[in-house]
Amino acid sequence: MTQEEKTRIEERIVDVLKTVYDPEIPVNIYDLGMIYKIDMQDNGTLDMDMTFTAPSCPAADFILEDVRTKVESVEGVKNANVNLVFEPAWDQSMMSEEARVELGFE
Repeated sequence: MTQEEKTRIEERIVDVLKTVYDPEIPVNIYDLGMIYKIDMQDNGTLDMDMTFTAPSCPAADFILEDVRTKVESVEGVKNANVNLVFEPAWDQSMMSEEARVELGFE
Protein backbone atom coordinates (compact mmCIF):
# COMPACT_ATOMS: atom_id res chain seq x y z
CA MET A 1 0.00 0.00 0.00
CA THR A 2 1.44 3.36 -0.98
CA GLN A 3 1.56 6.38 1.32
CA GLU A 4 -0.99 8.07 -0.93
CA GLU A 5 -3.40 5.13 -0.54
CA LYS A 6 -2.94 5.18 3.25
CA THR A 7 -3.64 8.90 3.32
CA ARG A 8 -6.86 8.48 1.30
CA ILE A 9 -8.05 5.67 3.58
CA GLU A 10 -7.23 7.72 6.69
CA GLU A 11 -9.20 10.66 5.24
CA ARG A 12 -12.21 8.37 4.73
CA ILE A 13 -11.81 7.11 8.30
CA VAL A 14 -11.93 10.70 9.56
CA ASP A 15 -15.07 11.27 7.46
CA VAL A 16 -16.87 8.31 9.08
CA LEU A 17 -15.66 9.27 12.56
CA LYS A 18 -17.35 12.63 12.04
CA THR A 19 -20.67 10.74 11.92
CA VAL A 20 -20.20 9.29 15.44
CA TYR A 21 -21.72 11.26 18.30
CA ASP A 22 -21.94 10.92 22.03
CA PRO A 23 -25.73 10.97 22.59
CA GLU A 24 -25.27 13.66 25.25
CA ILE A 25 -23.07 16.02 23.18
CA PRO A 26 -24.14 17.55 19.83
CA VAL A 27 -20.60 17.43 18.37
CA ASN A 28 -18.93 14.45 16.68
CA ILE A 29 -16.18 12.56 18.49
CA TYR A 30 -13.48 13.60 16.00
CA ASP A 31 -14.08 17.33 16.51
CA LEU A 32 -14.32 16.75 20.24
CA GLY A 33 -10.71 15.53 20.09
CA MET A 34 -11.49 12.03 21.30
CA ILE A 35 -9.43 10.37 18.53
CA TYR A 36 -5.75 10.28 19.51
CA LYS A 37 -4.25 8.10 16.78
CA ILE A 38 -5.20 6.80 13.32
CA ASP A 39 -2.46 4.54 11.94
CA MET A 40 -3.12 2.57 8.77
CA GLN A 41 -0.74 -0.36 8.24
CA ASP A 42 0.37 -1.67 4.83
CA ASN A 43 -1.57 -4.91 5.39
CA GLY A 44 -4.92 -3.11 5.84
CA THR A 45 -4.90 -3.16 9.65
CA LEU A 46 -6.00 0.04 11.34
CA ASP A 47 -4.57 0.87 14.76
CA MET A 48 -6.60 3.59 16.40
CA ASP A 49 -6.49 5.10 19.89
CA MET A 50 -9.49 6.94 21.25
CA THR A 51 -10.77 8.17 24.56
CA PHE A 52 -13.96 9.47 26.13
CA THR A 53 -14.66 12.84 27.70
CA ALA A 54 -15.01 10.98 31.01
CA PRO A 55 -13.87 7.45 31.96
CA SER A 56 -17.35 6.69 33.30
CA CYS A 57 -19.17 7.69 30.09
CA PRO A 58 -22.57 5.92 30.17
CA ALA A 59 -22.62 5.62 26.36
CA ALA A 60 -19.11 4.14 26.11
CA ASP A 61 -20.13 0.72 24.80
CA PHE A 62 -22.47 2.21 22.21
CA ILE A 63 -19.90 4.73 20.97
CA LEU A 64 -17.06 2.20 20.84
CA GLU A 65 -19.16 -0.27 18.83
CA ASP A 66 -20.34 2.51 16.48
CA VAL A 67 -16.71 3.53 15.88
CA ARG A 68 -15.58 -0.05 15.25
CA THR A 69 -18.45 -0.79 12.85
CA LYS A 70 -17.98 2.41 10.89
CA VAL A 71 -14.19 2.27 10.53
CA GLU A 72 -14.32 -1.40 9.51
CA SER A 73 -16.76 -0.44 6.73
CA VAL A 74 -14.18 1.86 5.11
CA GLU A 75 -12.80 0.37 1.91
CA GLY A 76 -9.20 -0.67 2.46
CA VAL A 77 -9.61 -1.40 6.19
CA LYS A 78 -9.37 -5.16 6.66
CA ASN A 79 -9.11 -5.18 10.44
CA ALA A 80 -9.54 -2.45 13.05
CA ASN A 81 -7.85 -2.40 16.44
CA VAL A 82 -9.71 0.31 18.34
CA ASN A 83 -7.91 0.91 21.61
CA LEU A 84 -9.58 2.79 24.43
CA VAL A 85 -7.00 4.91 26.25
CA PHE A 86 -7.18 7.50 29.02
CA GLU A 87 -3.65 8.91 28.75
CA PRO A 88 -3.44 11.75 28.17
CA ALA A 89 -6.70 12.58 29.90
CA TRP A 90 -9.16 14.35 27.59
CA ASP A 91 -9.81 18.02 28.23
CA GLN A 92 -11.59 20.85 26.42
CA SER A 93 -8.39 22.10 24.78
CA MET A 94 -8.47 19.01 22.52
CA MET A 95 -11.66 20.15 20.79
CA SER A 96 -11.57 21.75 17.37
CA GLU A 97 -12.41 25.44 17.18
CA GLU A 98 -15.69 24.49 15.49
CA ALA A 99 -16.61 22.20 18.42
CA ARG A 100 -15.79 24.90 20.99
CA VAL A 101 -18.01 27.38 19.14
CA GLU A 102 -20.83 24.82 18.79
CA LEU A 103 -20.74 24.11 22.52
CA GLY A 104 -20.49 27.79 23.49
CA PHE A 105 -16.92 27.77 24.81
CA GLU A 106 -15.85 30.61 22.49
